[in-house]
Amino acid sequence: MKPDSTIRYAHTSLVANDWRRMMKFYCEVFGCVPVGMARDRKSPEVDALTGVKDTSVQGQHLRLPGHGENGPTIEIFQFNKNEAAQPSSLMRPGFAHLAFEVPDIEAKRKEIQAWGGKDYGQLVTLDVPGEGKLTVIYVCDPEGNIIELQEWH
Repeated sequence: MKPDSTIRYAHTSLVANDWRRMMKFYCEVFGCVPVGMARDRKSPEVDALTGVKDTSVQGQHLRLPGHGENGPTIEIFQFNKNEAAQPSSLMRPGFAHLAFEVPDIEAKRKEIQAWGGKDYGQLVTLDVPGEGKLTVIYVCDPEGNIIELQEWH
């Protein structure tokens, strides 16, 4: 089957308990850039879209680094009715983590910890045949979302 060249990946959504703090974290730690205006929406259309009556959403899109002006974004939104967070897990079906290629994995790991993030697993180096050595670790952002940090050698 031939790929449809009219389809373009647009964004991934991250629901936060404090969207402003999470936006600042992803901008300062990973170099994401705010795109467009911050959103603050409450309307019958938002209720219809979410299937939740009397809901509102606030947040903003952030352009992800490394893909230019038209690259994909991460939208960081906060609802007035956020549900309780579930424990972080790489094994739960569904989206598991965001991944960022970084030039210095230890420095980035320490920066995340300074923001209140933590290690999820251990730092390992893998030999990837035909591609080189990959140092990788899973960490959690300040709200517990899993991030993969990777550094190629």
